[in-house]
Amino acid sequence: MKFVIDTNIVFSSILNPDSPIGQLILNGSKYFNFLSIDQLKNEIDKHEDKILKISGLSKADYDRIYGLIKSKIKFVNQLLIDPDNYQKADDLTKDIDPDDLLFVGLTLQLRCRLWSGDKKLINGLRKKDFKQIITTDELFRIYLNKELQRNIKRKY
Repeated sequence: MKFVIDTNIVFSSILNPDSPIGQLILNGSKYFNFLSIDQLKNEIDKHEDKILKISGLSKADYDRIYGLIKSKIKFVNQLLIDPDNYQKADDLTKDIDPDDLLFVGLTLQLRCRLWSGDKKLINGLRKKDFKQIITTDELFRIYLNKELQRNIKRKY
């Protein structure tokens, strides 16, 4: 299963790698393929000082955690998004949050689902009948089910 990850998911996973979000990224990669746009790295780098302040992490710990999280994500150049998908994403996001255009565009391009924790984005897209979105709770339930199935197979 492929999922496009947006900035708030990565931001949250750095702040708390032991949270369900952090665990999904760090341990879920055995079941899921996580992808995002190159721009995500720039957005996180831009907020590094804020993340360090909020998290209380040392620079070395931040670099280690962020590096580990980035290693679980395949980054795609946003220029690879087809103009039609770009336009559809623009139409979907322009009155919700234009900053999410590229994440939605990549989701359309890859025919997968967007994993977001942004309630405004999730609700806005669902109101527009966009079904290619998944919340952390929904994805975590899928992950736990896969873990359970894996453990049952190992037992027998």
